[in-house]
Amino acid sequence: MKILVLIAFILIFVSMGSALVFLMKDKGKSNRTVKALAFRVGFSVCLFLLILLANYFGLIQPTGIRI
Repeated sequence: MKILVLIAFILIFVSMGSALVFLMKDKGKSNRTVKALAFRVGFSVCLFLLILLANYFGLIQPTGIRI
């Protein structure tokens, strides 16, 4: 489970980085930035759903706040 979450975070950061590169390189003349940011949103939603499903099926356990 930790590996899947790590992979999702890496995909999110790579998508954000590629969107930044496309924004600087294209100067707003193409829609590659929009596509990269749309992929980032998709990866984020998938990560959220993955965490919800993992919690539902007992693959991860909530630990609460520890003081």
